[in-house]
Amino acid sequence: MVIDGTRYQSDLIIYPDGKVRDSWRRMRGHRLSRSDIEDLIATEPAILVVGTGVYGRMKVESALEADLSGRNIRLMAGRNSKAIAWFNEHFPDHRTGACFHLTC
Repeated sequence: MVIDGTRYQSDLIIYPDGKVRDSWRRMRGHRLSRSDIEDLIATEPAILVVGTGVYGRMKVESALEADLSGRNIRLMAGRNSKAIAWFNEHFPDHRTGACFHLTC
């Protein structure tokens, strides 16, 4: 994935201010839980885009989905190709954060 001219090949988080954190890891591999993105949630995005990988292997835990809904954070999760398009569509006009599983 290329962001502002920099190529990323490890999993990453993009914060609503545009800051990128690469080499991001999840505690349970292909499971995304609240603890994996606590610092991103703390930035209070209106939209959270989750790129689940090229093949969609990363799954969002249902408890995280419920938590985000309770905080009025819109969750958009899908394979990276869709997630990248969603992020590019919403980032300019909405407080949007994202996390992408790039390694498989």
